[in-house]
Amino acid sequence: MTAPAPATDGPAAHEPAAHEPAGDEPAVHGAAGGGPAPFVRVRVWDLPVRLIHWLLVLDLVALSVTGFLIGTPVIDPGGGVYWMSWTRTIHKVTAYLFIALIFARLCWHLRSPNPWSRWTEWIPSTRERLGQIVPSLRFYMFLTREAPPVVGHNPLAGLTYCVLYTMFGVEIVTGLVLWGAEGTGWASWLTGWLLHIVPLPTLRLIHHLIMWLTWGFMIHHLYSAILVDRVEGTGVMTSIFSGNKFLPKDHR
Repeated sequence: MTAPAPATDGPAAHEPAAHEPAGDEPAVHGAAGGGPAPFVRVRVWDLPVRLIHWLLVLDLVALSVTGFLIGTPVIDPGGGVYWMSWTRTIHKVTAYLFIALIFARLCWHLRSPNPWSRWTEWIPSTRERLGQIVPSLRFYMFLTREAPPVVGHNPLAGLTYCVLYTMFGVEIVTGLVLWGAEGTGWASWLTGWLLHIVPLPTLRLIHHLIMWLTWGFMIHHLYSAILVDRVEGTGVMTSIFSGNKFLPKDHR
């Protein structure tokens, strides 16, 4: 799911990436005789990242709606098809998809040829990336008008994704416990021991709260993407559809 834009360390941030389309030319040129620096089209988000992003959005909507209905069940007074059973089935199927998408994104962190899709975009591992955390925070708090000059995710946004995916991990575990508590299937065998440590009502509450925290993140994520897009004018909002951002040539 993408957020405000950050940069890659090392030569990759200043040279055309190997995966970039051949012959990529400046998309917007500065005025002759010393105008603004030309802008170039840079492929920042590769196809797997964009697919996983939008599938996660749709999947989270389906999980949230069905999960809310399961948490506040309504029995059909008219009889007929017991629609709550369908709600639970949809929730389980979309939960499987959710687990698969999270696993795929984590694998792509290690295998992607795109430097802006790797784990180093989420976990600042260089002095330069660490030094961008405070400027990013100052920008989000409106203490400065300048966003850090980055290409992919800024390190503060990357750390936020680390927190988000940790929440997703807890959501998956608590969901499996709640599922396993219904019977004696594989979910019960895998996670049943947690019920001896944390009471079932507490696990259910945690599962429910993470859903609302995720929606809080999604709202802030959209807001911050719009904010950075307006300040930088680099096409942050459209980049999650096309994969491309338009950046000053010296940001490559």
